Amino acid sequence: MNGDRRGWRQCLLAGAVFAVCMAGTTLPTPLYGLYQEKFGFSEVTVTVVYAVYAFGVIGVLLLAGNASDAVGRRPVLLWGLGFAAASAVCFLCATGLGWLYAGRLLSGLSAGLFTGAATAYVMESAPRGGASRATFVATAATMGGLGCGPLLAGVLAQYAARPLYLPFAVHLVLVAGSAAVLLRLRETVRERRPLSAVRPRWPALPPRVRAVFGPAAIASFVGFALFGVFTSVSPAFLAQSLDVGNHAVSGLVVALAFFASTAGQLAVGRVGAGRSLPLGCAGLLAGLALLAGALRWDLLPLVVLSALVGGGGQGLAFRGGLSVVAGASPEDRRAAVISTLFVVAYAGISVPVIGVGVLTVPLGLEGAGLVFIACMAVLVSVAAVYLLRRPVRSGRAPAR
Repeated sequence: MNGDRRGWRQCLLAGAVFAVCMAGTTLPTPLYGLYQEKFGFSEVTVTVVYAVYAFGVIGVLLLAGNASDAVGRRPVLLWGLGFAAASAVCFLCATGLGWLYAGRLLSGLSAGLFTGAATAYVMESAPRGGASRATFVATAATMGGLGCGPLLAGVLAQYAARPLYLPFAVHLVLVAGSAAVLLRLRETVRERRPLSAVRPRWPALPPRVRAVFGPAAIASFVGFALFGVFTSVSPAFLAQSLDVGNHAVSGLVVALAFFASTAGQLAVGRVGAGRSLPLGCAGLLAGLALLAGALRWDLLPLVVLSALVGGGGQGLAFRGGLSVVAGASPEDRRAAVISTLFVVAYAGISVPVIGVGVLTVPLGLEGAGLVFIACMAVLVSVAAVYLLRRPVRSGRAPAR
């Protein structure tokens, strides 16, 4: 019993550290309008600044996605916290656009190191038999942290002094506290190898993982793409089309999508990982339809509903996909396989977002958003049809 308590304590503390890191990645979301006023750049530049983060994540996942399998989880996570602190310093010192690019890139490096390592660390810290709950802790830490970032920054920017500085100073303090916590937690990798054992590798999947990976990857791509659009261009849409200039409201709308994702993840325990994937795809499709209505008729309630429904669908699909992929992965390849899933997810958070930014020039924000929605709807529909024809069961291939 005492061992179980210690295990869950470590699992939850590791999840809290994970959430702090992820909060830093979305902290600038409600502040982009202020940076535009200060440095005078376009909406296209906003999407590029945002997407630089994703390129940092993908680069780390490809080059060192398996690092924590070799050298241990804690050393990799401590490096991730170091990059998070460096990112906050860049934003605190920002005097031009270059500082924003550097801050976003460092934030991406931090998230890239955390993504596979922290997910595996949280799951391995849980007591025996607690894999399902631990998966929820890991995914809830990811989405909860991502949601807390814009909410914290929006409230501080609206109601406190120095809106472009205070959010990052607060995050720097949280990162320092997280490092102190992490140093007191135990390592979970038993047989560690030297850093020289880490080799860059292209995404590769063990044969038994491949059958469940496809639909999970498509759902993750679409879900993260939806979040990418919310976090990069929704504050501009709220300000320009709906006359919502309150930074706290902008941050709250973005945060709702991530909090709804956490609620969707919680529901996976009841509906099962296999069924949560097609249900999540249905939720994503409904969220995209609501977002299309919001863009077409300039209605704030539809934006909020889109965040809630699409976020809930993303949570169902993401946790369900992560569960079946992690369950099918060999233990010594788990972090690398999880990292591969996140490569696909973060491709969704970058490439479509830049596409939306580029299309805003000829089509405007509404037209670009509708093109994005149409493309994502096709993808998620393909995944849903596949899952209906070949249902996925946790840890197993789709039924033939």
